[in-house]
Amino acid sequence: MSDPFRVMVVDDSAVIRGLLKRALEADPAVSVVALVSNGQHALSTLARQDIEVIVLDIEMPVMDGMTALPLLLDARPGVQVVMASTLTRKNAEISLRAMTMGAADYVTKPSSTSEIHSADSFKHELVEKIKALAAAGRNGRRKIIARPVQKPTSDSALPRKTGVAYAPANIKLRPAARQMPDVIAIGSSTGGPQALFEVLGHLGTDIKQPILITQHMPATFTALLAEHITKTSKIPASEAKDGETILPGHIYVAPGDHHMVVERGKTGNHIRLNTDPPENFCRPAVDPMLRSMAKIYGSRLLVVILTGMGADGQKGGAVATEAGGTVIAQDEATSVVWGMPGAVATAGLCSAVLPLPEIAPYIRKFVMRSAA
Repeated sequence: MSDPFRVMVVDDSAVIRGLLKRALEADPAVSVVALVSNGQHALSTLARQDIEVIVLDIEMPVMDGMTALPLLLDARPGVQVVMASTLTRKNAEISLRAMTMGAADYVTKPSSTSEIHSADSFKHELVEKIKALAAAGRNGRRKIIARPVQKPTSDSALPRKTGVAYAPANIKLRPAARQMPDVIAIGSSTGGPQALFEVLGHLGTDIKQPILITQHMPATFTALLAEHITKTSKIPASEAKDGETILPGHIYVAPGDHHMVVERGKTGNHIRLNTDPPENFCRPAVDPMLRSMAKIYGSRLLVVILTGMGADGQKGGAVATEAGGTVIAQDEATSVVWGMPGAVATAGLCSAVLPLPEIAPYIRKFVMRSAA
C-alpha cells in the first residue's frame, strides 16, 4: 500500500475536528496529520509539515478561511483545499467564491455534531473527495487558471477545421456527428464550477442551442451557480423547473437533490425533475440526463464532460454515442480530478479530449456550422 494521503483539518470546534478526523481515518488511505483551530495556525503548521489536502472551515476566529485560503495556496503550491461549512446561502456563496480563488472543492457539514455522527453520505463524500484530490495532487495535476472573458470577435480565431480532434496517444477517438447539434449537455463535478465559468464565459452570447448542465451540488449551491453563470457568460441561466419548456439561448442547471431529464411534449421539449434514487452516489446525476436527451435529440446532441471524480456520465455518454451524438471531454492535465472525463475518454466515447481553454472554441465552431 502507498503512503496514506496527509490531511490537515482546520476548524474552530474541537468536537468537529475530532469527528472529522475519525471519519477520515476510518479509511486507511487517509491520515490526519494536523488538527488546528484557525487559519493562522494552519499557516504555521503548513510550514512545518508535509500536507497534501486541507479541510478548511469558513468561519473561524483570529483568521477565517477566506483570509487564509490565498495564503495557504501561496505557501504550498499544489496543496488541495476543500472548503467546509454548513449549508446556508451565505456559506454557499462564499464557497463558490473560494473555488474561483483556487479552492479545489467544498463539503457541506451537517448542522450538528449528532448529524455528523449519523451522516454516512457526508462521510463518504468527504473521504472520496479527499482521496481523489490527493491522488490528483500526487499526479501533478495542473491548476485551472481563470482567463479574462472576451467575446469571440470572429470565427478566424477558432479552429480552421471543425472536428479537428486532440487526445493523448492512448485514447482512441471516434468521428464527430456531421449534424449541427440542437442542444448541448454538460456534466461536471469536482472542480466543475471553475471549469463551467471558463467554458461558458468564453462561449459567446450568440450560441442559440440551449445548454443543460448537471453539476454535482446541493440545492442552495445550484441556484447560486446559475446566477454566477449568468454573470460570467452573459447568457441567461437559471435553476431548472419541472415542466418548463426548453428554449434556445438559455442555460438550465439541474437543481440539487433532483435528477434533470428531458421529455418530448406537444409544444416542444420539456424539463422534468425527479427524486429517483441517486446514481453514482449522486442526485442530480449526469447519466439520467444524457439517457433522456439521447432518446430525444439523437445525433443532434453534443455532450461535454468536464472535471469531476467518479465515472458519472460514462454510461449516459455511451447511450448518447449509440444514438449518434457527439461526446467531448476535458483533458487530464487541466482537470482538477480526471475521473468523469477520463471515464468517457478511456471508454472510447469521445470525438475530442481537450485542454480546458480549448473547449469553448471547439464547441463554438462545432455548433455554428451550417446544418448538414
